[in-house]
Amino acid sequence: MLKRIFIPIYFDWKVVVITVASTLLLMVDAYHLLTPVKQVDRTILYLVVPILFIVFVFRESPRAYGFTLGDWRAGLTITLGGAALMTPVIWALGAGDASMQTYYNDPSTHLFWRSFLELFGWEFLFRGWILFGYARKFGPEAAWLQAVPFALAHVGKPEIETLSTIFGGFAFGWVAYRTRSFLYPFLIHWYIYSLVILVSSGALR
Repeated sequence: MLKRIFIPIYFDWKVVVITVASTLLLMVDAYHLLTPVKQVDRTILYLVVPILFIVFVFRESPRAYGFTLGDWRAGLTITLGGAALMTPVIWALGAGDASMQTYYNDPSTHLFWRSFLELFGWEFLFRGWILFGYARKFGPEAAWLQAVPFALAHVGKPEIETLSTIFGGFAFGWVAYRTRSFLYPFLIHWYIYSLVILVSSGALR
């Protein structure tokens, strides 16, 4: 009877480490300020810490987790196409939604080097470490799996933005999976984020 109850279950230890560590990193980010600049915190938590895990725990190269140019021809084409496609959508959203205008009312707190640091680490966590780590076990379904914590990490932002992130997270994941690099979803995300701030704050209106 006991043998039937306690059936051994075997886990992929790297999937377990990625799941637990990435969840804890998101929680640490939510509850603590490690440096005077939040974006620096996120560079440490979402970029430096995962790379340390990859190199010293997994004994692998960050290239295996999308830290590479990958298929750069496809990447540049998708990046330019994605930016062109999203520009009118973001313009309409930022100019017409009051919650977006309230949340992003001061562009100086979000733009350029701060958003670059934040999103570079942010994209590596989701579209690098989690995506490519999960893809070994789950294949292309990893694009959907990584979109779930990505969407939940947006809770607290304007509702219309948060509701869209499960789809945006999947789209970013697909770009990374297709190009074998997190760099192209980072570029698209940075462009979208910067445009949202500029339009919502009124800097471009």
